[in-house]
Amino acid sequence: MSVMGYVPGVYDMFHIGHLNILRRAREDCDVLVVGAVTDEVVELTKGKRPVVPLTERMEILSSVGIVDRVVADDCGSDKLPMWERLHFDALFKGDDWRGTPKGDQLEASMALVGARVVYLPYTHSTSSTLLRGLLTAQG
Repeated sequence: MSVMGYVPGVYDMFHIGHLNILRRAREDCDVLVVGAVTDEVVELTKGKRPVVPLTERMEILSSVGIVDRVVADDCGSDKLPMWERLHFDALFKGDDWRGTPKGDQLEASMALVGARVVYLPYTHSTSSTLLRGLLTAQG
């Protein structure tokens, strides 16, 4: 039986932290689906649009050789609708979500459908927020 993994994220200004999460998720599943959060959802949840538009982020993710499929994720932090579309077995998130209200809610909703939440090490040295700050400071 093959295991489908789902890795949602913004993936703005693709960097080594994104690649690390995808590599580690790939080790734990047979089929790796990546959900790129839509520009509208990012703006709604973070108060600003991504630097790189959705279509370009999806193209970059599709070009990463360890990814089987890329989908647009328009569901915000509630991943139950994405599970209903994809029926994945495991959802991968950075371990910065572990023990937070968002992480607890995610675990509870995935448990309802038998999907597990797997936390992977978050790369602290690089983040899209850090990169955006550097661009803003130089702009």
